[in-house]
Amino acid sequence: MKVLQRVWLPLTMVVVIALGGVAVSRIRSIFGSDPVLVAPMNFAGDAKRFNPKVVRYEVSGPAGAVVDINYTDLKALPQRVSNVALPWSLTLSTTDPSVSATLVAQGDADSLGCRVYVDDQLRAERVVDGYNAQTYCIVKSA
Repeated sequence: MKVLQRVWLPLTMVVVIALGGVAVSRIRSIFGSDPVLVAPMNFAGDAKRFNPKVVRYEVSGPAGAVVDINYTDLKALPQRVSNVALPWSLTLSTTDPSVSATLVAQGDADSLGCRVYVDDQLRAERVVDGYNAQTYCIVKSA
């Protein structure tokens, strides 16, 4: 009898925990929260080939003018190029189906222009005149 008085509480806890685990497992399987995933192996070779997307940034102005340029790369991360002589251009290529292109330039010139080409098509262009001109070009989706 003395052993039963010492063991009944731990024994009850073990039984309750075991029953709770079985109940949770059954309920999860009834409601389908653990579906069996079967992924076919032939998807890896099914990707349709397409031409890479080519983005070209251009900044123009008086020859020899010095500008600071900020742009987003093809992963949409900001990049900076400081004290660049004009004209300036950068060509980037990606196999992503869509990109967003942003270009900002400011310098000591009285006239600055920017262009963004996507696959050799002009998608954005802006020319600004003024003291220490600043210009920007944005292509939201290309």
